[in-house]
Amino acid sequence: MNTWREIRGFPLAIRLLLVNQLGVNTGFYLLIPYLATHLGQDLGMSAAVVGIVLGVRNLSQQGLFLIGGSAADRLGARGVIIAGCALRTVGFALFALGDGLPVLLAASVLSGLAGALFNPAVRAYLAQEAGERKAEAFALFNVFATTGALIGPLLGSALLFVDFRVSALTAAGIFAVLTLAQALALPAREVTPTGGSVLADWREVLSHRAFLAFSLAMVGMFTMENQLYLLLPDGARRATGWDGAAGLVFLIGTVANLTLQLRVTRALKNRSSRARWIAAGLALMGLAFVPPMAVAGAGEPAGAAGAALGLLPVLAGALLLYVGVMVAQPFVMELIPAFGRSELTGTYFGIFYAVSGITAAVGNTVVGWAIDAGGRGAAAWLPWACCLALGLASAAGVAWLHRLRALPVPTEPATATA
Repeated sequence: MNTWREIRGFPLAIRLLLVNQLGVNTGFYLLIPYLATHLGQDLGMSAAVVGIVLGVRNLSQQGLFLIGGSAADRLGARGVIIAGCALRTVGFALFALGDGLPVLLAASVLSGLAGALFNPAVRAYLAQEAGERKAEAFALFNVFATTGALIGPLLGSALLFVDFRVSALTAAGIFAVLTLAQALALPAREVTPTGGSVLADWREVLSHRAFLAFSLAMVGMFTMENQLYLLLPDGARRATGWDGAAGLVFLIGTVANLTLQLRVTRALKNRSSRARWIAAGLALMGLAFVPPMAVAGAGEPAGAAGAALGLLPVLAGALLLYVGVMVAQPFVMELIPAFGRSELTGTYFGIFYAVSGITAAVGNTVVGWAIDAGGRGAAAWLPWACCLALGLASAAGVAWLHRLRALPVPTEPATATA
């Protein structure tokens, strides 16, 4: 009930962006988790070709975040959000209608470019509209995003019983509706000139050493979040011998987000500094991998009781990871615009996601190597230990920047304390 009251307290633009993020994640996770299976099994493509198609989508998104951020600053976030949703509509429709490699590569490029456009633009718009309530706005943003990440795979798995193309067209339809909704209802805002060229804007942001160091420190957050879709579901399946156990990981996270996210953000925002809570959240995310690590490699469960006992540490780890995200993420999003001028908010978000996303890809590669190496060497604990070390290293990096007084202090309400 408090969550819905908080939502109603925000202006229409923010409420629309929250619903937009619910739709974005629903449409994305409805399709993308099943794309590799479609390419390999339905279309008979080799693993190398599947990797190219998926890699092109990731590269298009990660490599072009900077373009999306600058476009939001110069053209207005509203238009960039609409363009991104429209491109994602076309890209997902091509996945449904095309079987040839050129069409699939075009779909991957368009889908990635779409994310590169609307991801920084949505966050820049949200940060500018929320004013002093950025932390609460991004907390709600996290709630809607997590809910969409649960609904999407459930809907996608159901539609796969019909056909992958139905899933792809449904996802494209969701983005088409989002495009129309933004075009009709999202208010346009006056764009303040940045005062220089695009290259000058990039130089200004890239010369901000503290911001770049902070972005690099966030590699742990992004890498560990990705394990909600890789390591933890796999651990749940191995602990129980039941493929459906992976869905419980997402379910526990969605329930936790709906019930706790806003309470956690409100309880912490006026106590101590933002940087300390970010570091604490990252450390908690790292520690979340300890319970599953303790039972990794335990072997096949003995009956239903054994499966339930084996699943508990994995679910405990998933819950701790979600709570760590709840603690850190809203304050991370609130902190990014505070590094520089408001006219460059989109550019700061774009570079943040480019730097963090690329370094997180390296982190995911390390985790993947650890999974393979652990399997070959009977060291099932290894990938969990890598995530633990990464989380603690990221937390230490943020704490170090805080001790150096290198991190900004966001604008606070009058009642807030440092």
